Amino acid sequence: MTEWMIYGANGYTGELIAREAERRGLKPVLAGRSAEKIVPLAAELGLPHRVFDVNQPDLSGIAAVLHCAGPFSATAKPMIEACLQQGVHYLDITGEIAVFEYAHAQDERAKRAGIVVAPGVGFDVIPTDCLAATLHDALPDATHLALGFDTRSPMSQGTSKTSVESLGAGGKVRRDAKIVTVPMGSLSRQIDFGKGVKWAPAIPWGDVATAFYTTGIPNIEVYVATSPKQKNGLRLVNLLRPILKLTVLQSFMKGRVPKGGPSAELREKTPVYVWGEARNALGETKIARVKTANGYDITVTGALALMEIVLSRGSGGGYFTPSQLGGADLVTKLPGSSEITLS
Repeated sequence: MTEWMIYGANGYTGELIAREAERRGLKPVLAGRSAEKIVPLAAELGLPHRVFDVNQPDLSGIAAVLHCAGPFSATAKPMIEACLQQGVHYLDITGEIAVFEYAHAQDERAKRAGIVVAPGVGFDVIPTDCLAATLHDALPDATHLALGFDTRSPMSQGTSKTSVESLGAGGKVRRDAKIVTVPMGSLSRQIDFGKGVKWAPAIPWGDVATAFYTTGIPNIEVYVATSPKQKNGLRLVNLLRPILKLTVLQSFMKGRVPKGGPSAELREKTPVYVWGEARNALGETKIARVKTANGYDITVTGALALMEIVLSRGSGGGYFTPSQLGGADLVTKLPGSSEITLS
């Protein structure tokens, strides 16, 4: 495989990807801003390394970057810009709507540079994006798309910090092709994700952005299985939205986020059930489901699979979603995934 880089290799997910890459005999360059963290990991794995701040990327000799250092709201833009200027393919594992929208806005520049810009090559948003593509194929005239998932896996430190950032932004859905803000918890459904019917509120998940670019369906919502007891918590978030945007409070809450992420044993016990529903103007519906490995494991194997595809593809750049690069069946090829069922 051509020389490529994992930036943020010392973070929870970045390290998981680095270790799996080394196990497969791959030799990515491990990079990050802290020599104290990057150098020992690179030495342990016998991999090359670089140390630099994301605002001054050292991408010489690199064909592609897998960006794993969040929060991506702060780090994606400078890394994408560096990749555009230096002709380096860009992949990341974000789930942030604003980052997807920014990346998509660089489509023409990426085409001119001949590079792939593909954010969201992890659990955000591979499984749901593959279901979106499958449903669009099954119901090409769909006007409404709902996606969602059910998981009991705890979040990593990085994911938790990103969630803190989203508290003050409210819910997000797509209406008539535009992303709009709705109160958290204002939309909810009873959904059978594949393990029984559960209450699920709409959340500001990445597919609100990406599924539109995959399918062209103008109305999109994303749901997550949770407890009805959390309704009051969502109402409180809505009341406190102006306060939750304050930098001081954001910093305080991020400082209380536990370090690390779920153990391998816990990940093994917490698969994900993913669901999607497409509906057309006549009221016809199609439903798709898939069961996957834990979200962090899907991120590891999915990111590596898409990196291999990007490095082996021919000419032609631009913005891509995971299913546009790897096909609607990409998720089924990842360890721990079932086949997609369609009804």
